[in-house]
Order: sequence, then C-alpha cells, then structure tokens
Amino acid sequence: MTASKRQMHLGVFWLGTGNHTAGWRYPGAATSNCDFSVIEAGAKTAERGKFDLFFISDGLSFDAGDHPSFVTRFEPTTLIAALGVATKHVGLGATVSTSFSEPYTVARTFASLHHLSGGRAAWNIVTTSQDKAAQNFGKGQLADHDQRYEVANEFVDVVRGLWDCWDEGAVVRNRETGQFLDPSKIRALDHKGRFYQVKGPVNIERSVHGRPLIIQAGGSPPGQDLSARTADLVFSVINGDAASAKTAYDSLKSRVIKHGRQPKDVPILPGVMPIIGKTDAEAKAQLDKLQGWLSSTNALTLVSHRIGHDISAYPLDGPVPDLPLTKGGQAFSQTLLDLARREKMTLRDLYNVTAAARGHWVIYGTPKRIADILEEWFVSERADGFVVMPAYFPGAFDDFVDLVVPELQRRGVYRKAYTGTTLREHLGHAVPR
Repeated sequence: MTASKRQMHLGVFWLGTGNHTAGWRYPGAATSNCDFSVIEAGAKTAERGKFDLFFISDGLSFDAGDHPSFVTRFEPTTLIAALGVATKHVGLGATVSTSFSEPYTVARTFASLHHLSGGRAAWNIVTTSQDKAAQNFGKGQLADHDQRYEVANEFVDVVRGLWDCWDEGAVVRNRETGQFLDPSKIRALDHKGRFYQVKGPVNIERSVHGRPLIIQAGGSPPGQDLSARTADLVFSVINGDAASAKTAYDSLKSRVIKHGRQPKDVPILPGVMPIIGKTDAEAKAQLDKLQGWLSSTNALTLVSHRIGHDISAYPLDGPVPDLPLTKGGQAFSQTLLDLARREKMTLRDLYNVTAAARGHWVIYGTPKRIADILEEWFVSERADGFVVMPAYFPGAFDDFVDLVVPELQRRGVYRKAYTGTTLREHLGHAVPR
C-alpha cells in the first residue's frame, strides 16, 4: 500500500486494569488502577512508541459492578501533573466534566498543567451522562442531553476566554524599571451568559506554548458541533463498519469547515482494541481467553450503562430490544444499537462486544495484519490515527509498541522520532496568538 504524506497520530487510553473488562485476570497483567509505578511505566512506554497522547478518562460515581478501573481511579488532573515530571514528550490528556465543574477552576488547572508539562496538557471535555453522578453534587438528576451540550458550549467559551485574557509579553519582569506587568496586555473577560457569569482575568500568565489543547469525544449532533468548533483532537467511537466510519469522518470534517477551520486542524482518532499474536489463530485464542472470563453480571452492567437502559430483565439469547436513545450519552448507545441491528445480535452477543472494549472496535491478528487494518483506515481517510486501547497492561501495550509501531514506521505512515516537545507540535497545530 502506498504511504501517505499524512502522518498517523496515536494515543493510548489508560485504564490500569486493562481496557478489556477482564484484562486484569490475564497472566502478568496489572491489577490496579491506583498504582503510580504502573501508570508511570505505561506513560514511558507511550513515549518510547512516539505516541502523541497518553489519555486518562474520569467518572464521578461508583458502581460495584462496573469496569474495575471505573470502580477505583485517581483524579486525572492530579495524575497528569505527576506524569508531566516523569515524561518529556508525550501529550497528557485529562478528562474534566462540564456538568459539575466551574470554568474558572478548569481554566486555572489546565493553564497550570500546560506550564508544568512544557506545553503538553489537554483537556478532554465531557458532559456527564449518569444521574448517579448528579446525586454526588446535590442534584437529583442530570439535565437533558441537548441542554448539557448548551452548557458545555458556553463553559468552553468561558475557559478559552479566560486563557486569552493574557497576551504574550504581559509579564515584563524589568528589574531596572521595576515594572513587573504590562496592564495593557491583560484584560477582564466580563462574560455574562445564560449559564455563567465570570469576571476574569484568570490569575496565571499565558504559556509560551499558547493555551492548552482540547479533546472532545461527543458523537451526537450537538457533540459533533462542539468538536468542530472547539476541539484540537477528536476521540471517536467506531464499530468496525467502514462505510459508517467514512460517513461520520466526512460529516465531522464538513462541520469543521462550516466553523471556518481547516479539516487538518481537527484530527479524528477512533478508539481501537488490538489483540496481537504471532499468528491470527494465537491472537483469536487470546481474545477468546479474555472473553471467557466475562460474567453476565459485569457485562450487563456495562451494556446497561452504555445504552442507557436496564436490560437485566431481557433474555440473554433473545434479540436486542428496540430501545430509544435516552438523555445519557448517545454516541456509544447509537453505535452499539446500530451494530446489533446490522449483525442481528442477541443480547449475549452485544454484552460480549461491550465488555471487551465498551463499544469500541476490537481487532485481532499478527502485527502485520493489525498494521494493514490501521493503515487502510488511515489512507482511506476514515481516521487520522487511533486511540489504542490495550486489553491489559503492560503486555498488550508493549506488544503494540514493539511489534505494530515498527511495522507502521516501515510503511512511512508513522513518525520514527519526535520532531517537537509539545502536543501542539505532535499534532501539527500552530500556536494560537
């Protein structure tokens, strides 16, 4: 296959017990999501693989039947602050919800992280999708789906506005004259909106690397519009269907253009779980082993969360019921239900798929076969790269970095060395002034 002039972007989605629900049971796998030594080693592996991004999710509620890494987890901004000291190049993304945060706090936190990491911080915007989380913040339930995105849009505008209250060169530090600041280069925000009133400015100077980057993963129309308008990178959900992936890719790129931006300014990275073996049969056996550890209890909990409906009362070997979208997260729900209808799945089929990678695409095979698939999707412009979701750590991630990355490098679609030190440079984005 002919190498493209574009360069593939790679991120890794960190879940300490593995992205597969049962990944922690694999021989040699890490069993904790709160062991910093394991996380630090994972970030260094990402850097060894010349990855663009080490990406950490978050959740604001507890469910004992959930994925092991969702049951116990570090607060992500604290974690990437520590990882910024342990690494030098890889970008560091942390999730913070717009539903239960304040714009001023988020602006200060990520501005600080951007300074501390040398321009490698990224904020993953989410709108929380579970009522259980609302109950931890003094609210009975979430606002409806579209209103949460209306809040998110204003929230992001306020945060970016606060970052831009400071111009370059606002801090003079002239010992001879005694002038520390140039007040003409600092201004109030004076935001008065539907949901927020924020005076500003934020009390931290602008980084020499510009403002922090923004990651967005919303797949619904409001989520896509937020991505097209504000995101520096999009983490998307695919189910392996090439036609629907191409349609979604082209749709988001067209929205980007409507917002006056260039398509290359918003790289789209679908999540993918690669299961790697010396032969295709060995990789399939590894996947079967992981799937064999699933239980109906934990798998059904995950499916119920993803599609927004309690499905425990339905027969496992019956068809997937025709369920409407809810006010919760809609991208995963739509992806899973479309997959189930297209493949005529039973509920048991669906929970096997969901428990493997929570609705993301699972592929298996030799390093060459994995590279073939990723390259084809990249060259065909169904993706600008991928967020790799190893089934378990460290072994599955080591296999990808040691076996698949060199294969991609030989084909000329992936970097052999970092050419910069910031996430913005990795993505090919100019520093905004």
